[in-house]
Amino acid sequence: MEQPVSETPYADLGPSVVLDAVESLGLDCDGRLLQLNSYENRVYQIGLEDQTPVIGKFYRPGRWSDAAILEEHAFTVELQERDIPVVAPLAFNGETLHHYRGHRFTLFPRQGGRLPDLDSPEARLWLGRYLGRLHLVGGMSTFAERPTLTPETFGRVALRYVLDNGLVPPALEQVYAGVAEDVLARVEACFQRAGNVATIRLHGDCHPGNILWTDDGPHFVDLDDALNGPAVQDLWMLLSGDRGEMTRQLDELLEGYEDFSDFDPRQLHLVEALRTLRMMRFSYWLALRWNDPAFPPAFPWFGGERYWEEQILALREQAALLDEPPLQL
Repeated sequence: MEQPVSETPYADLGPSVVLDAVESLGLDCDGRLLQLNSYENRVYQIGLEDQTPVIGKFYRPGRWSDAAILEEHAFTVELQERDIPVVAPLAFNGETLHHYRGHRFTLFPRQGGRLPDLDSPEARLWLGRYLGRLHLVGGMSTFAERPTLTPETFGRVALRYVLDNGLVPPALEQVYAGVAEDVLARVEACFQRAGNVATIRLHGDCHPGNILWTDDGPHFVDLDDALNGPAVQDLWMLLSGDRGEMTRQLDELLEGYEDFSDFDPRQLHLVEALRTLRMMRFSYWLALRWNDPAFPPAFPWFGGERYWEEQILALREQAALLDEPPLQL
């Protein structure tokens, strides 16, 4: 289980430290430094003398072990070597993970792009093909150092943490606990209905913001949340709208997907279950990082009664959706 960091994790990560860390790899920085939008890690675009800028990711202390980070790197490189469009880490002297003054960091090539147009059937077909190829490789083995997505690891761990640490206002704690227990029982029932579906290596956080599009098509970025789980975890976040719209979108994704990978339709029992687990995990994620000074101003509503009232309402809505039949292919 991930532990909260006992002190502000990036207090000493100033611009000079970032530039010195990059130069420790033998690169010459030109002084240009742009912090990019990222709450989980600290990410910068770093200018180099007579070279294209690179992207530097400085990892949050306490989240991943070195072995888990390197496992993600190896998976990303494996995908790239098989011509699957991902942004893989740069290696220096054969190493992709580096240490400098107590910080762990990795450099990536800068690759721009725009958000995918998910209203386009052609775009969904294209994405489906690449996800099918990604999962074909992901199914060749499983991660040893990274988590596996289950109702326990993503749901019950989150619930225990927020309750044990008094994060829910006392007036709402009993109600929240009861609603959360109810939806988790329904989530577990969805997993039982799905049966023994395959667990493979996944992108893990495959929402549209982690897919960038150029004239050459899509590429996947930020495999920081790579994990073991069912293939549908990388598909459901690309669906939106009512039941009919999601069915159409899924058909378009799977038309391309099944050119390369088989899709077990039993996984459709998991779509709303996975959405529910992500909702509960989000509160846990915020709670673990609340001592990071970037979080309170960015999420000022977290922890107040209104936030938890909205969570209770959202989980009750999910309870109804969890009892509905799965999407039909």
